[in-house]
Amino acid sequence: MFAQQVRAQRKRLGLSQEELADRAEVHRTFIGAVERAETNVSIDNIARISAALGVSAGDLLVEE
Repeated sequence: MFAQQVRAQRKRLGLSQEELADRAEVHRTFIGAVERAETNVSIDNIARISAALGVSAGDLLVEE
């Protein structure tokens, strides 16, 4: 669910994975792995990604 929400929010904003990674201060390949649900995401990185997307962490953890 988190992976799908991150991708949906990123696309809604018209951001590339690289642009989101820059905003969240994480590596580009990490964003790709998150969106493919290939990695566990720490609470710190959830907070970074949600802030970079301009949404709450809770918004990324629930279905639309």
